[in-house]
Amino acid sequence: MRLSRATTKREAIVTAIQDYNRRKRMAELVKHAGTCEAMQSAEALQSQRRKG
Repeated sequence: MRLSRATTKREAIVTAIQDYNRRKRMAELVKHAGTCEAMQSAEALQSQRRKG
């Protein structure tokens, strides 16, 4: 409760579950990072933005 600054036990548990779910979703996204062939690189996006 101290770390989440929750005022009730319920609020602390809900916050912990939300954080757990967020971390799991992020871990799943990290597994797929850089695997999509259709995605452009950061350099390609910047060059397109400069062209207008």
